[in-house]
Amino acid sequence: MSFNFQNREIDFVKHRKKFFAFSGLFTLLGIVLLLTLGLNLGIDFESGSRVDLLSTEPITQEEVMEEFAQIGFIPDDVQLGGDQNEMASVGFIGVLSPEEINEIQAYFANAYGHEPSVSTVDPIIGAELARNALISVLIASVGIIIYVTIRFELLYGIAAIVALLHDAFFIIAVFSLLQIEVNVPFIAAVLTIVGYSINDTIVTFDRIRENTKLAKRVKDFEDLASIVNKSLVQTLARSINTVLTVVFAATAIFIFGGEAIRSFAFALLIGLVAGTYSSMFLASQLWLIWKAKQLKKKKFDSHKQQPEGEPTV
Repeated sequence: MSFNFQNREIDFVKHRKKFFAFSGLFTLLGIVLLLTLGLNLGIDFESGSRVDLLSTEPITQEEVMEEFAQIGFIPDDVQLGGDQNEMASVGFIGVLSPEEINEIQAYFANAYGHEPSVSTVDPIIGAELARNALISVLIASVGIIIYVTIRFELLYGIAAIVALLHDAFFIIAVFSLLQIEVNVPFIAAVLTIVGYSINDTIVTFDRIRENTKLAKRVKDFEDLASIVNKSLVQTLARSINTVLTVVFAATAIFIFGGEAIRSFAFALLIGLVAGTYSSMFLASQLWLIWKAKQLKKKKFDSHKQQPEGEPTV
């Protein structure tokens, strides 16, 4: 059954196989990208050093690269910051020795008038950060399953987690494709999207639950499909308005926020689109299929348990 939105007839359930196919193909593509290109891990997750420069005048990436070349160093990454690009964060793969750090600090204290600060990350710390990031996502996922199961039911919780993993993997696959640096702000963006996506999903699930209660009888797939379609149409405007509001803010951060947090803003933008898509076209559709199978099984069991010669209800 279809419903009207802005005087247009919409049937989300009818196209569920297309949604599943799209998500499946993208997941397969993402796996291929990760196996071939991998992730461009920053020094937050690999051994490396970061030099934070402060200049009295605006500087460019080319200028910073040339200054380091003067003393025999080739930076692996240069990110500008500050209101007028008077700051720069310079990354090196591998840990700088104390002598190299002293040389860099002495040179730029003379060149820019400020002694740069240098931070290093050894392989053990990098591995620990990566492990803690994974644990954070797992803890969030378990907590979400428990919460959604208590508030709704287990099928809702499982569908929500599948959608969240889909969103997180979507962001990772895009970063692998574009070879954008993966750092701590990236992890913050992924966790932010996890929170945003589950909120959007729960709003949709809550409407499905309410419409299920209002339905006089739910006995088969068609009844469930009608409820899901109606619920999605009712929450469609809310989902679009919410995501557009956050997209405007994330876009402003991406454009004006500076190089240091640009990857965070970009991951946020990608995740917002993926989160809205999964909440409407993945989580609810998965719940529909699983719930329909559950109803069919209960109906089958009730027929099996009915004594011979007596009618079924």
